Amino acid sequence: MAAFGTEFMPKMALARFENNKWSDAELVSSDSISMHPAAHVLHYSSTCFEGLKAFRHEDGSVHVFRMDQNIKRLAQSSRFLYLPEIDEVQVAKMIVDSVAQFATEVPVPPGSMYLRPTHIGTEAAVGKAAAPSDTSMLFVLLSPVGDYFTGGAKALRLLLDETGMRCAPHMGMIKSGGNYASALGPITKAKAEVQADQVLFCPNGDVQETGAANFLLIDGNEILTKGLDSSFLHGVTRSSILTLAADMGMTVTERDLTVAELIERAAKPEVEAVLSGTAAVLTSVGTFIHKDKEYKVGTGKPGPIADKLRQALNDIQWGKAEDKHNWLTKIV
Repeated sequence: MAAFGTEFMPKMALARFENNKWSDAELVSSDSISMHPAAHVLHYSSTCFEGLKAFRHEDGSVHVFRMDQNIKRLAQSSRFLYLPEIDEVQVAKMIVDSVAQFATEVPVPPGSMYLRPTHIGTEAAVGKAAAPSDTSMLFVLLSPVGDYFTGGAKALRLLLDETGMRCAPHMGMIKSGGNYASALGPITKAKAEVQADQVLFCPNGDVQETGAANFLLIDGNEILTKGLDSSFLHGVTRSSILTLAADMGMTVTERDLTVAELIERAAKPEVEAVLSGTAAVLTSVGTFIHKDKEYKVGTGKPGPIADKLRQALNDIQWGKAEDKHNWLTKIV
């Protein structure tokens, strides 16, 4: 299997918003798109996207996980970027039709089909630095992916950065390319200087998120994470894990968490720290790096509760456990 997200199905669903209405979606070649070099997205970053997956079950059926939540978030991102309002029913049909078209290509577990709905501003107007794009394009890319943990899961090294944020606070809830770009500098620097795998952004000591994932702390029977606000991304995987944790009888706490409390709790042997996201579900953190000191998190290795929660979510996605929360949409 190629590197995650580098292999694509030959066709994708695409619709355009022009003359104040959406065109019918078409299945077009996925190797290129046509737009003017002055397109709004290329100059003023009017872009948002989603990441979700389709899974093959043992009976051969194919199901998409929490599609409704990802479409709602795409609609929210589009509104916050003042892109044309998406048609949520149309986007759902584009996703369903695309997956149905390539259902035979959906890998068996632990692989899946990664789906990338993307909405971009296309108006050719470099004078619109302070105005939204009146036209746009929405497409759905499909990428077959393998096991994220090929070669075995390892606990990550995380730099705790109290000086900056992943993105501007009012942009935090938007899944936009610009937010990932703004985190690249600190992440690249942390990799080079302290061999960190990621940066956990903690402006003024407030533990928020990493460059591409939400952060959760597991302390015995409690799972703790920052309460939702507009400063960071409201992850669908985060929400799913918290729901499953509650189902297992764990205490779910959503509140502000300081760097000082994080480091203090990390010294306890039973503590686990994890990052949540679509690609890996949960990735364990073994080391915090803060002010040139390293702190082992719990045992410093992937922990049993993280494994249990990841397996519980995977089992639902792969059809090995009951879908009590109606998270799956059957495609074929």
